Amino acid sequence: LLRRIRELDPDLAFILMTAYSSTESAVEAITLGVYHHVKKPFNLDEMVVFVQRGLETTKLRREVKALRASQSAPYSFNHIMGESSAMVAAKTLLRKVAASGSSTVLITGESGTGKDLAAKAMHYASPRRLRPFMNITCSALTETLLESELFGHERGAFTDARTQKRGLLEQADGGTVFLDEIGETSPMFQVKLLRFLEEKTFKRVGGVADIRVDVRVVAATNRNLDHEVREGRFREDLFYRLSVLPLTMPSLRERREDIPPLAHYFVDQFNREFRKHVRAVAPDAMKSLQAEPWPGNVRQLRNAIERAMLLTDEDVLTSEFLMLAPGSSTRGRLVLPPEGLNIEEVERELVMQALERTHGNQTRAAALLGMHRDQIRYRIEKFGLMKVPPGTAAS
Repeated sequence: LLRRIRELDPDLAFILMTAYSSTESAVEAITLGVYHHVKKPFNLDEMVVFVQRGLETTKLRREVKALRASQSAPYSFNHIMGESSAMVAAKTLLRKVAASGSSTVLITGESGTGKDLAAKAMHYASPRRLRPFMNITCSALTETLLESELFGHERGAFTDARTQKRGLLEQADGGTVFLDEIGETSPMFQVKLLRFLEEKTFKRVGGVADIRVDVRVVAATNRNLDHEVREGRFREDLFYRLSVLPLTMPSLRERREDIPPLAHYFVDQFNREFRKHVRAVAPDAMKSLQAEPWPGNVRQLRNAIERAMLLTDEDVLTSEFLMLAPGSSTRGRLVLPPEGLNIEEVERELVMQALERTHGNQTRAAALLGMHRDQIRYRIEKFGLMKVPPGTAAS
C-alpha cells in the first residue's frame, strides 16, 4: 500500500502506526520512505507534533521541487530560439545528447551562438537535472586557479590555500560540469582533465587521495580544435575523449530567417525589463537586421536590441535607434581628413551629440555611444559639459 501511495504522491510524509512493531518492520518502513514509525498505544500530544512536522516536511518537499523547476525553466529547449533548418537540426541533436546523460559532449561554434545556453538546456533535460550544474570559463583563470576551482585543493597546497577546498567536480557530483573555452587551457591542465575523464577519479591540488565522482563533462570552444591538434596546441587524445558527442551551434549568418523571431523575443523581454511599450520593429530596420553580418551572433543582436530599447521613446523601433543604415549591412565608415584631426575634439563632439539626442539622459547617451554610464560621466566632467543646452552640437 505504501509503495502505491508513494507512486501517486512521492512528496507526502507518511506516519506508520502499528501494534506489532519490530526492528525489521521499522527498517522496511524507513526504506519505503516512512517519515515516522509509531507503535500503539501512542500519546495523542506526540502524535499531533508528528503530524504537524509531517505536513511541514511535505510542504518543504513541494517547495524544493517547485524551486528546482523554476531554476530549470529558463534553460529549457523552448528558450533556444529558432525554427530554421539549421536550428531544428541542432535542437534535435541536443535532445538526443541530453537523454544519454553520461557521455562527454563537445559544443563548438562562434562566440555568441548560445553554447552556454545549450549546455544548460542539455543538463536540465537530462537524467541529471536534479543534481547541480556547475560551470567555469577556462580562459578567465590562470592554470593554478583553474585546477583549484575544478579539482579543489588541500590546505597548504599553495601560498593562499589556508583551508581545504572542494572543487567543482565534487560539488557537482551526480550532475554536470560545463567547461567553457576549453581550447584556451594549458597542456598540463589538459593532461589532468584527460586522466579524470578516463579514470573518473582525481586528486585535489596538493592531495594524495584519489576522489571518485559521477559527473558529466560538457566542454565548449569557439576554436577549431582539429586545427589546434594539428598545430600541437591541444592534445589529440583529449580532443577525441571530449568529442564523444560533438555538437555545433550554427552562426546567425547561417540562419537569417531566425532573426525576426529573435528580434521580437528580445523586444518583448526588454519591454518588461525597461517598462517600455514597443510594439514592433520597423520593416526597413528589420531588413537591415537581416542584412547585418553579426560576427557576435545572437549576443550581438541582443545587445543591439537592448541599446535601441534604452534609447527609444517610440512604439516602433527604427534603424536610427538600432544604429543601422536602412538596407545596408554596414555602418558608415569614418574617414580621416588629409589635414588630420584632434581625437579629443571628436570625442567631445560625439558626447555632446549623444546628450543632445537623448535630451541630457546620461544612461541613454552612454548606450548610444556603446559605453558605461560612469565612462560618459567622466567625459562630461572632462569636457565641461555639465549642462548641454539644446542645439549646441554642431550639425
